[in-house]
Amino acid sequence: MKVIYFFAMISALFLFSGKTVAQAITYQGFECLSATNTNDPTPTNIPAVSRFEVIEVLDGGIVRLILSGGLPRFVNDGQSVCIDRDTAIGFAGIPEAVGSGGLPFRLESIEATGYFNGQDLLISVNSIYTDLSASRGTFSSFRTSRIQPVSNILIFDYLAKTNSFVLDKIIHNKGFTQTSGSTGSLTPFMETIIPSFGESGIFAVPLILTPPSSIVYRLDN
Repeated sequence: MKVIYFFAMISALFLFSGKTVAQAITYQGFECLSATNTNDPTPTNIPAVSRFEVIEVLDGGIVRLILSGGLPRFVNDGQSVCIDRDTAIGFAGIPEAVGSGGLPFRLESIEATGYFNGQDLLISVNSIYTDLSASRGTFSSFRTSRIQPVSNILIFDYLAKTNSFVLDKIIHNKGFTQTSGSTGSLTPFMETIIPSFGESGIFAVPLILTPPSSIVYRLDN
């Protein structure tokens, strides 16, 4: 019932028109041509839908959400927009996972957390991307996969006249970690940990991204 009450607060039009109260917001676009390069928002011609569905409404305007489909990807001073599923939703897995051979598997959806005050909607999404490149070399050398923790904070404005949410900003950050070494070395492990990682491979500040055109999430059932 809390889910219905949450969207009743932001969707009076749906209530008074007798329609089913929406329990999700969606944005329709196209998949990204480059799965992992967050600086490349070139779209394909394959349709994709970014969808946030409410699964729990807590006190104080906090909501728990499920993200499926991915998130809009764009860069400042660019014109293209695509929907990024690979890094925005990412991977999960444990060595004991049945049927995965011990390898991480690509997720179809991921949990997110939102806050809505009647006008502004903030959604925080955190994921982990891996390139599955772990390998062994000569002389007992090894290297783990390149792991990138990814965080996205989406800031929306709510438009009551159209019952929609317009994306205003995305605060995007990604880290990097990898371990390499040799079991025969005096220092068998070399760990790289970077909390905020730029494309040049050095420390960078989180990006504050502004959409090049209107990105509108609409109420959905």
